[in-house]
Parts: sequence; structure tokens; C-alpha cells
Amino acid sequence: MVVNYRLLTLVAMATITELKCAVRETLEFRGVLGQLKARIRAEVFSALDDQREPRPALSHENLLINELIREYLEFNKYRYTASVLTAESGQPEVPLDRQFLANELKVTEDTSSKSIPLLYGLVSHFMNSDQSGKVFLRGAFMPGATPASSTEPRQEA
Repeated sequence: MVVNYRLLTLVAMATITELKCAVRETLEFRGVLGQLKARIRAEVFSALDDQREPRPALSHENLLINELIREYLEFNKYRYTASVLTAESGQPEVPLDRQFLANELKVTEDTSSKSIPLLYGLVSHFMNSDQSGKVFLRGAFMPGATPASSTEPRQEA
């Protein structure tokens, strides 16, 4: 019996290709493939992140904004994205207390709103606000920006 090694190699490759395809489809169906890809990205970022390069100081406003985003990400089970945000921004590993965050943002919650991220409530508030559909923003919270009080027009004497 003459064995055709090339034919056997092609059959084995087809089998491996079919196996890869079946594994990929199964992981996608179970919702695991996306999580694995996100986890790999987070690990690659962590490995490449240069810890020697100092991060800029985290302003109070950025701390609050990052925490709103982290709460949203974790609520939606984007845990690896949240871990990259935490690592890249210098946000504390331990999340801020929700009540502290609500107090800092001057937000009052009822019992039903406590089951969703604060960001959802803030967006809903502004979308349902009856202020002619516009919100007037004053000043900027960016580090190094001029405080809102100094951007108001001066009154001439």
C-alpha cells in the first residue's frame, strides 16, 4: 500500500481548520470569545505599559468622571475595559463609594435609581429635562483650564 503523505497532510490540515472553526463558533455562541479577546488586550496593555513613566496627577474632576465611567463599564460587564481604564488612568483600584460619588455630584437618588449606574441617571435627567432641550455649561473642568468664576463677563464701572 502506497501512502500519499501529501494527501494525509491536507486531510489533517482540513481537520485542524474544521476544529478551529468549531471551537471559534462554540466560544462565540457562549459569549466567551469577546471576553477572551478583551482579556488578552488588557494583558498586552499591562505588559507594554511603561511603569517608569510617571502619570499626570489625577484631578478631582477626572477622578469623578473616571469613576462614573468605571461604574458604567462594570454594570455592563465590560470588566476588562474597566481594568484597562483603571490601569491607564491611575484611578484607585478600589472603586469610590457610590454615596460619596453622588454627594460630590450633588445627586439625590431614590431607591429605584440605585440599581443603575449614576451615569444613566445623569443622562436620563438631561434628556428628560424641560429646559428647551439645551443645557448651559459654564467654565471647564480640564486641568489647567480657567475656573468658571473667572470666565464670567466683567461688569464695567
